Amino acid sequence: MSLRISVDSHVYCSVEIGGRAVPLITDAVITMWVVTAVIIAAVILFTRKLSKVPNGPQTALEILIDFVRGMTREKMHDHGKYFDAFISTILLFLGAANIIAIFNILPTGEFLAAVTGVHSLEHFEIPLEPPTRNFNVTLCLALVVIFLVVFAEFKFKGFKGWLRGFYKPNPIYGFVKILDYIVRPMSLCLRLFGTILGGFVAMSLIYRAMPFVLPAAVSVYFDLFDGILHAYVFTFLTVMYLAEAVEEPEEVN
Repeated sequence: MSLRISVDSHVYCSVEIGGRAVPLITDAVITMWVVTAVIIAAVILFTRKLSKVPNGPQTALEILIDFVRGMTREKMHDHGKYFDAFISTILLFLGAANIIAIFNILPTGEFLAAVTGVHSLEHFEIPLEPPTRNFNVTLCLALVVIFLVVFAEFKFKGFKGWLRGFYKPNPIYGFVKILDYIVRPMSLCLRLFGTILGGFVAMSLIYRAMPFVLPAAVSVYFDLFDGILHAYVFTFLTVMYLAEAVEEPEEVN
């Protein structure tokens, strides 16, 4: 595993807008492409030969499906079936994205230059670093969740039911409702961003200061356990917000 040298994003492609360079493709974008490709390939592989009695990869897939169904049915009952696919996708994507640094095995630019003889490749490097250490990534994920929450409120409560939530049981609740739409995505975003970035910085310092044996052991916690844990936390909170969005409003006299 290569040394981590910076918490800054590597920009590979940008466009100039109003005299300012706006990054289009960064290391976070490329890593998300890699994660997405791996997940798609794994799903295709795991679902090629399905059988009534699961075995091998199908067993792992059904464990994941049962786990997600358990969460959604417990919190949303029958409404949970509408969100199983989304929750599974979020859990898979965040789980893979958060722990990808532990599989940082891409060849370095120096290695590629030595093999191919193309010296311009010496400075080319795409480190597999968790994209969720980028604030923009976690913010976009949080916004997707909150937009889905609003959509769920419209779908299951209707416009009148959604509007009723702003003035019942008390008109002041409208302010709380608006505040929820702001605080919840920021909470989701900052919790995930701060945790993954903190672990990334800690591992960067450890890689610089210590031999490789200890960092490899510590990486099991910061890159593996902590990444999976916070993928679950993000997913669980998403389920909770959706459950509140689809629950039937109580009649208030």
